[in-house]
Amino acid sequence: MNSKDVIIIGGGAAGFFAAINIAEQHPHLKVTILERGKEGLQKVRISGGGRCNVTHAEFIPSELVLNYPRGEKELLGPFHQFMTGDTIEWFEKRGVALKIEEDGRMFPVSDSSKTIIDCFLNEAKKHKVEVLYNESVKKIAPSSHNEIADVEHQFKVETQTDTFYCKKLIVATGSNSKIWKVLEDLGHSISAAVPSLFTFDIKDDRINDIPGVVAQNVEVKVVGTDLYSEGPLLITHVGMSAPAILKLSAYGALELAQRNYKFDIEINFVKQSLEDCIENLKECKLDFAKKTVFKSPQFELPKRLWHKLVLASDIAHDTRWAELNRQQLESLASQLTQAVFSVDGKSTFKEEFVTAGGVELKEINFKTFESKLHKNLYLAGEVLNIDAVTGGFNFQNAWTGAYIISKSI
Repeated sequence: MNSKDVIIIGGGAAGFFAAINIAEQHPHLKVTILERGKEGLQKVRISGGGRCNVTHAEFIPSELVLNYPRGEKELLGPFHQFMTGDTIEWFEKRGVALKIEEDGRMFPVSDSSKTIIDCFLNEAKKHKVEVLYNESVKKIAPSSHNEIADVEHQFKVETQTDTFYCKKLIVATGSNSKIWKVLEDLGHSISAAVPSLFTFDIKDDRINDIPGVVAQNVEVKVVGTDLYSEGPLLITHVGMSAPAILKLSAYGALELAQRNYKFDIEINFVKQSLEDCIENLKECKLDFAKKTVFKSPQFELPKRLWHKLVLASDIAHDTRWAELNRQQLESLASQLTQAVFSVDGKSTFKEEFVTAGGVELKEINFKTFESKLHKNLYLAGEVLNIDAVTGGFNFQNAWTGAYIISKSI
């Protein structure tokens, strides 16, 4: 009989982190990872453009949870148990130093996800974690006491090639619809998955031909909703990206899916009211009277973006500030503070596909990450209906849940 103490379904970030910590704390336990692919840790490999955005330099739990559109309330307690500082210490103790970038994201000093992957593989080997690849789980069932009479609450795990039995079972499969179906068969409720982190597809003359331009600090809102975000905005070949857009996509994941990703956004490029902007432009009219508006970018806006917004305001290339009429002045202020763009579709952010959806959070005990429906069944990472904005937060959720499971076991 293929019997293990602990089986972990999913060889990703949460799966490996749980396995290593369990095996380290309990050397006598037989710990096995079942991974459906021919290799694991694929999301770790591509995260942060191949550098692996391990976590974020936010060290206050009540502030950290604000980055989770789904899971904010539930993660507050767990973050008091295992936080970003604990993550940094965990990796440093194993020879992986992390660094903080200007935006707070944290990466290995090596700037390579291979450093994190090698650390996990080495630690798994050192602590005798068994990793079985090409093992796609088809079914989970609490096994009858007749099958294994000596221990209660055991699980039978069927893959396409084998059948395993275990005392404790951890599901860390990320956004895997097949496993969600398996968990649904066990009685768990699943919130339907929709994309969470994505960029906006926009065709508009005001942003054509200027990919790579960054407006450093803008306000964006979805017209007709309460959805709002702020931060840097990047103009891309197909539309808009960067934190201001990605945060909006995460918090608006459900609503924007219902709109089939067709909606309008209003952007305030200068974070001023229309009235204040008009007054500031009037001062420019006096200060730069003889200069052309086109060649005099204001509000620290990138030149190429300023040029586009000036032309969109019906101001010609050679118009001088002194020549601006009231209508042109108000039109430019409007473009700067309340420019409306029509979004028509979405694109995946880099290769980092994050979803909103998963096992309903009310069915999990967040002191242990154990299922409230099945004793000794634990869930960690994005298999739960938890997701975060970009910046290392999704990984921190994985590390925290996996570590708490290891302490619970």
